Amino acid sequence: MTSFEPKDLAIGKLHGYLLSAVAPRPIAFASTISTEGIPNLSPYSFFNVFSANPPILIFSPARKVSDNSVKHTLENAENTKEVVINVVNHDIVQQMSLSSTAYAKGVNEFKKAGLTMLKSDLVAPFRVAESPVQFECKVNDIVKLGTQGGAGNLVICEVVKLHISNAVLSEDGKIDQHKIDLVSRAGGSYYSRAKLGFFEIPKPLSTLGMGVDALPETIRKSTILTGNDLGMLGNVENLPTKKDIDAFVAKHNIDKTLSLEEKHKKAQNYLSYGDIKSAWNMLLS
Repeated sequence: MTSFEPKDLAIGKLHGYLLSAVAPRPIAFASTISTEGIPNLSPYSFFNVFSANPPILIFSPARKVSDNSVKHTLENAENTKEVVINVVNHDIVQQMSLSSTAYAKGVNEFKKAGLTMLKSDLVAPFRVAESPVQFECKVNDIVKLGTQGGAGNLVICEVVKLHISNAVLSEDGKIDQHKIDLVSRAGGSYYSRAKLGFFEIPKPLSTLGMGVDALPETIRKSTILTGNDLGMLGNVENLPTKKDIDAFVAKHNIDKTLSLEEKHKKAQNYLSYGDIKSAWNMLLS
């Protein structure tokens, strides 16, 4: 393993390691407006949601490494205390990337990127009409993390109004993760398209899983089953009954002479499809 202390790395190299290792990251497509009324639009991947009550989003425009200058977004947020955070989906990812160009102060990135300015209801900055979800925010605070190039500035935003496109809602009024088709940022020039990479893991909060420590030793110390496999097996509350196991064996004509290793391989195959019940029946057959 290669190891470093941050002080031993050039800021640019450290920046690259951080962005490549902590990924993918959601993107805050931040719209602000200057005191002169000039719109500004720029994306930031140092971003996430941190509270629901009050609803708080935080993004961080960092000081430029090369000349220690600050972003126009930061200047506007400091001066007006307002921002609109728009989410980025695949439909606008190229336009979002274009807007990150270091245009001169006063240049309207909405126009450069071919995006539509949509008037907000409660704040002055414009929304990105093409974005499927737009958060109108007031800036509660800005926490400066340093004064050197590369230092972040945490812009703490409280959502005062949100707008959600009906096109990304499911029938029950929830945001459909496949319809919204979000894009996230990784290291270098890489992005991730969430629509193609989503998978589900049942939340332990909804069940009281027995835990990996409660698994039979032959399963817990398996040379076949991975840590993820054991985690899935341990996230059940009850094992199948003898009646369940016998029915499974009869239905699938399971060879009772299978070795322990063969059972584990077959159970692992069931787990790869998310079929935990069949995996347990196989393991206990």
